[in-house]
Amino acid sequence: MSGFVKLFLASLFFINSFVTLACQCPLTTLGIEECNKYEIIFKGKVVSVTTCNNNFGTAVFELEELYKGNATKQFKVLFECGVECAMDFNEGEEWIIYSRYKQVDKALMNWCSRSRKFFKNAKEDFYTSTYGNDYYDELKFLRQNLGLHRFLVLKTSTTENRNERPTTNQTILMLLVSLSAIILFYWLFKKYFKF
Repeated sequence: MSGFVKLFLASLFFINSFVTLACQCPLTTLGIEECNKYEIIFKGKVVSVTTCNNNFGTAVFELEELYKGNATKQFKVLFECGVECAMDFNEGEEWIIYSRYKQVDKALMNWCSRSRKFFKNAKEDFYTSTYGNDYYDELKFLRQNLGLHRFLVLKTSTTENRNERPTTNQTILMLLVSLSAIILFYWLFKKYFKF
């Protein structure tokens, strides 16, 4: 073979090895030490998924069990999309999510987290071979070692609309009242405090 063909095949093999390793994550074993890496761990079903917005999509989960962290019954998880190693969420899927908070009411998914989807057919569950335990073993471990936590309850706020912009009529009324108060103050000052 010519030198050019050998060089071409070697570079193709080299590039291909980078592409296949791009989505590889370090292997982890289920344990308390692994769970301590995450701020929130829960089991839930995907209620809705929004499409990419600034390279992030949002999956809204209906939480069934909360093992670690604070969350309401419905919780949002941001995930990267439009990248090679993106998580794929679909409505109705059941997941165990291991994540860190992005904001108080949202978590940010990491491709290399222990998060896993439930498969009805156990033969399709590639997480079992990757993690070394099946979905039910993982649930059992989480229940026994982390326990079940209560969900946060949202209370309706009476100060919800504090920062709303006034309407045009409200603005005009406030200006007229303010102007009247200034004129009254000026008149009183001039009448009782003569220099």
